[in-house]
Amino acid sequence: MKLTFLGATETVTGSKYLLEGAGIRVLIDCGLFEGTKNLRLRNWAPLPVSVETLDAVILTHAHIDHSGYLPVLARMGYRGPVYASSGTADLCGIMLRDSAKLQEEEAEFANRHGYSKHHPALPLYTLDDAERVLKQLVPCDFNEPVKLAEHASFRLLPAGHILGAASVVLYMNEKLIAFSGDLGRYADPIMREPMPPMHADYLVVESTYGDRLHPASDPTTELEAIFTRTFKHGGVVVIPSFAVGRTQEILHYIAVLKETGRMANVPVFLDSPMAIAVTDLYRRHLREHRLTMSQAAAISKVATMVGTVDQSKEVSARRGPMVVIAGSGMVTGGRVLHHLKAFAPDARNTIALVGYQAAGTRGAALEAHAPSIKIHGEYVPVRAKIESISSLSAHADYDEILRWLSSMSMPPTRTFVTHGEPAAADALRRRIEEKFHWPCEVPTYLEAVDLAEAPVHEQALF
Repeated sequence: MKLTFLGATETVTGSKYLLEGAGIRVLIDCGLFEGTKNLRLRNWAPLPVSVETLDAVILTHAHIDHSGYLPVLARMGYRGPVYASSGTADLCGIMLRDSAKLQEEEAEFANRHGYSKHHPALPLYTLDDAERVLKQLVPCDFNEPVKLAEHASFRLLPAGHILGAASVVLYMNEKLIAFSGDLGRYADPIMREPMPPMHADYLVVESTYGDRLHPASDPTTELEAIFTRTFKHGGVVVIPSFAVGRTQEILHYIAVLKETGRMANVPVFLDSPMAIAVTDLYRRHLREHRLTMSQAAAISKVATMVGTVDQSKEVSARRGPMVVIAGSGMVTGGRVLHHLKAFAPDARNTIALVGYQAAGTRGAALEAHAPSIKIHGEYVPVRAKIESISSLSAHADYDEILRWLSSMSMPPTRTFVTHGEPAAADALRRRIEEKFHWPCEVPTYLEAVDLAEAPVHEQALF
């Protein structure tokens, strides 16, 4: 049996793992690379595996860095099943269409304004590609075994993080191989806590926050302080936010602040068609999160939903005080770019960063207090105050990851630390070795490892 790391090595994006054994080839996650140019160029390079030889794809969750390469895979000829939880399947229907639309819009915008080095600029994939692969999704229930071949099967375990997020545990050739996916937090206000597998012979674990502990601060109080200070000066709070999970959490906190009178009654705009659609899903998947029906309804009502481009332009033309929540979380694209062009140059305004900012993204540049950021081929001065609220992260910190690992009944034969910047991944490797004394390593891009025989009983999984 062989495991090849096609992404999420020495970076937090592009998650793809190729597992070969039991006469089949399975791709766990199929994500886009984001961030620095050398990473983004990998999206355009040929996939180092023939899609005709793939038998299945299994998704941990719907974030684009885990699912966004699927339309490319379909365009290349993959026609097999794409297994995912029902929540992930529903989210992919929203996110892959939105991603494809953004790809097409950005290519068209680049051609119209002539700032691309390629003539003509082409989208990585189209809406037709996304529609094709969405027909291949196969929804699966949590904790239910799914057979892949005579000696291969898998099940999904709840991972927290976002709606539908799962860890994947595979039984193959009498071995257990577990992929953590992105792990959520144990005290997340919306998502339920992650469920670890009882055992794995081989383990692939994420390390996004492998070198950090989340502060114990209350994000409601932090948001309240940002709003109060900014509104006092008539300013605008712009919140670049991931459409899935983070946006709903922000809306939940705003609903609480308004309900308790701790926030001025200023307009709140949610300018992300994808985030609007995702917010509606929380009422359809009540069993997957902690919100009550009334709380799930509240996050849909606390903001004015901005659907069209013309409405978005009207929001950018307004003045404060107000709150504008728009995608994307790392400021890599979407409507938030137009709002930053309008509001970043004004010192009365605030840009609130509410999640992890990968190296090379505009979000990372803002977090580093860059004096200007490049948007649509031109540099926009940043005079607005930059605030970071790291306590809002949907990723487990290293203490929570170690807690998840500690529930395993036996040490894995090998543990692979992925989905982290180099310092974070190595820090988690060191902590795992020191705390558990497990053999632990940080793989590199395109590294392939042979997984030696380690017999287990299938009952251990099912």
